[in-house]
Amino acid sequence: MWIGFDYGSANCAVGIMQEGKISQIPLSANSQYLPSTLYALDRELIAQAVYQGISQDKKSDYAKLRSSQLSRAVQVRHELDLNADEQTVFVGQAAIDAYLEMPEDGFYVRSPKSFLGANGLREEQVALFEDIVTLMMLHVKGITDNYLADNGLAPATHAVIGRPVNFQSTGGEKSNQQAEAILTQAAMRAGFTQVAFLFEPVAAGMDFEASLEHNSTVLVVDVGGGTTDCSVVRMGPSYIANKQREQDCLGHSGQRVGGNDLDIALAMKGFMPSLGLDSLLKTGKPMPSAPFWQAVAVNDISAQREFASLGARKLLDSMIKDAEAPELVIRLKKVQQEQLSYKLVRQAETAKVALSDANQTQCQLDFIATGLSVGLTQGQFSEFITEPLAKIEALMQIAVAKAAVSPDTVYVTGGTARSPAIYAKIASVYPEANIVVGDHFGSVTAGLTRWTQQAF
Repeated sequence: MWIGFDYGSANCAVGIMQEGKISQIPLSANSQYLPSTLYALDRELIAQAVYQGISQDKKSDYAKLRSSQLSRAVQVRHELDLNADEQTVFVGQAAIDAYLEMPEDGFYVRSPKSFLGANGLREEQVALFEDIVTLMMLHVKGITDNYLADNGLAPATHAVIGRPVNFQSTGGEKSNQQAEAILTQAAMRAGFTQVAFLFEPVAAGMDFEASLEHNSTVLVVDVGGGTTDCSVVRMGPSYIANKQREQDCLGHSGQRVGGNDLDIALAMKGFMPSLGLDSLLKTGKPMPSAPFWQAVAVNDISAQREFASLGARKLLDSMIKDAEAPELVIRLKKVQQEQLSYKLVRQAETAKVALSDANQTQCQLDFIATGLSVGLTQGQFSEFITEPLAKIEALMQIAVAKAAVSPDTVYVTGGTARSPAIYAKIASVYPEANIVVGDHFGSVTAGLTRWTQQAF
C-alpha cells in the first residue's frame, strides 16, 4: 500500500487513496493527527525501544550499531527498577501526558523534525534523532497497518514523505541531505521498503490544483509548526497531469520559522516579564536577558543545554540575590529546576490557538507560582511576533523574486496560518492577488497522497 506521510513539526498525518479518493487515517483518539512528541523515562532507553520494535531481520545490524546504548539501557532499567516488559518510551499524546505528569524526571522532545538539519550534530546525536524518528514512524506505521488490515487492505510499504524546502536556514544543502538521510533511515527501520520526498508547499499546492479550472501562477505559503516554505508553481489543467513537476516550480524559499517560533516569542514577551524579564537589579541595571531566552528556546539544543547547566543555576542564584524583585526571578529558577520549559511554551501555544478565535485569553501559570496568570490580547500577540512575521514576509518575496513572475493567487496553508495575525500579514504582501485559504492541516497530506500515484 502507498501512503502520503506528513511527518510534521507539530503533528503527523497519513493519507491513502482508494478509487481516486483521498482519505486520512485516524492516528489518535478522535483525531487524524498525532502530536510530534516523544517522552522517555530516560534517554538511554530509546535505543532499546527501537530494538524491541523493529522487525527480526533488522535486529542484528541495529544491535551492532547501538551496542553501547543497548548496554546502558539494561543498566538504566535496573537502576529505575523497571520490569523487562514495562513501557518506557511514549509517542504522541501519550508522550505529552507522561511529560506533564513527570516533567523533571524524563527526556522529552517536541518537534524532533526541527532538529534534523541542525549544524554540527555529532555522530551520537544523529543516531539519537534516527532513533527518535524511527520510534515515531514505527508508532504511526503500526496504527496505519492496523487500520488498513481492518479495511481489508495490505500494509503500508511505500511512502511519500513531506519535507520543507530547507530544514535549516544556515546549513544549505548539507543540512537538507542530513535530514533526508535521517528520515530515510528511520523509515526503512520502521518497515517501509521505499520512500520518496516532496516539498511540502508543492504538496499543499497539488491538492489545491485539483480544484482549478484555469491555469494560474500560485504562490503557496505553508506556515507549519517548525518551518515556513513558499513555492511559486504553475498550476491548472495544462500542468496537473505532468509526471515531473520540476519545470512547473518556478521559485522556492524556506526557513526554520513557524508556529514553534511564534509560541516561543509569545512565551518570551508575554510570560517572561512575570518571571523577572525587564525588571532591574539593585544597581539599577537591567536584568540579564539570556537566561529568560534560554528558558523558552525549546527548539534550540544549545540554549536548552545551557539553561540546564550548573553555570545557569549559579547565574540564577546571583540574579535572585541582586534583584530588586527577587520573588519574580525565583519563578524562573523553578522553571530551570523542575524542567518546565516545554510546559511553559506549550501554554503559550494554547494561548496562540485561543487568540485565533478570541480577542483575548487568560493564561494560567499556576504550575510556576500559585495564582499566577497572564492576560493576553490579539493586539499584543501581533506585536510580540513582529520578528517571525517579518521573516515569513521575506520568504514570500524571495520565492517570487526567484520565480521572476508575480502570483495570480496566494494559497495559504499550514496549521499556524489559522492565526488572524499571520493571515493579515500574508494578505498584505500581495494585495492584488487572490488569497485562498486551504485546509490548514490537511492540504500537505492530501498532496503527498496524490503524488504517490506519480512517485510509485
